[in-house]
Amino acid sequence: MKTASIKSLVIAASIASAAWLSTTTATLAQEVTLRLHQFLPAQANVPTHVLDPWANKVEADSGGRIKIERYPAMQLGGTPPQLIDQATDGTVDIVWTLPGSTPGRFPSTEVFELPFMMTNAEAASRAYWDVFESRMKDNEFKDLHIISTWVHGPGVIHSKSPVETMDDLQGMKVRAPTRIITSLISELGGTPVGMPIPAVTESLSKGVIDGAVTPWEVVPSLKVHELVGNHTEFGGDHAIYTTTFVLAMNKAKYESLPDDLKKVIDDNSGQDVSALFGKTQEEYDAPGRELAVGRNNNIVELTAEQADEWKAAAQPVIDNWVAEMDGKGLDGKGLLEEARRLIDKYTAAQ
Repeated sequence: MKTASIKSLVIAASIASAAWLSTTTATLAQEVTLRLHQFLPAQANVPTHVLDPWANKVEADSGGRIKIERYPAMQLGGTPPQLIDQATDGTVDIVWTLPGSTPGRFPSTEVFELPFMMTNAEAASRAYWDVFESRMKDNEFKDLHIISTWVHGPGVIHSKSPVETMDDLQGMKVRAPTRIITSLISELGGTPVGMPIPAVTESLSKGVIDGAVTPWEVVPSLKVHELVGNHTEFGGDHAIYTTTFVLAMNKAKYESLPDDLKKVIDDNSGQDVSALFGKTQEEYDAPGRELAVGRNNNIVELTAEQADEWKAAAQPVIDNWVAEMDGKGLDGKGLLEEARRLIDKYTAAQ
């Protein structure tokens, strides 16, 4: 074979090799599509102001290699309490949900839902992340990859008839989102009715419930201000209740990502992200409240002294929870003290 022919073959082989390497590199850098499933309509505050901005940032930080498809209002099927299983078994890749939707499964998260625990959503969300890392990550949440943990703003009682004292709550059918809040309403004399937040509108309109406990920020999307005429707020340094959330990813899906894309997820996870989510959600309490004011609804503003009476009446819920956690070997007292210390720490630092 002539030297020129050999050189031609070498060049051709080099070109082919380069093309193969280019194709292989492109394959390694291929896009990853993640499906994000959650229970609220797309136009609600959390999808619009929390989940969508987060997903957009992940997509941008990945240089377009990660695409996050968003499925609101349970579009992929199932019910809100099934979301956590959908993330665990890989039916979907990421979910936003309430741990309390599956009672007994994530008991440590309930410490942040206890009566009069939270001060504001940002501080409580930071504390929640710390406790998640110290107590929950390798235990209750070991089968999931948790991106963020947060709580909503101060809980409010929205009711058809005014609630100014605990006597006004007697026998009133009130929607409750979680086991702890169900216990709280019952302890205060109300009749708790458990249901996911999307069911509140129809339940109020049909008289299934007389009221609901929610933060102000969901009022617009649920039209609560049009269905009830009274709203009870609690003065003092601590809100009557809040609800815990997680943004959770299928663990195998996370672990299958190349390191650089794992880093993108990691950089958009953690305590600061949790605090931002909580703060953002609470910021949208104000527009919801303004809608009620605009309709001349009755807003009952309890003083700190009045709230203290409710706090004292709610103490058995805390005591019972501590005893229950101790019975499960979870050190209820230690968990309560740690959560309170961290909430106070992050509140003072603001």
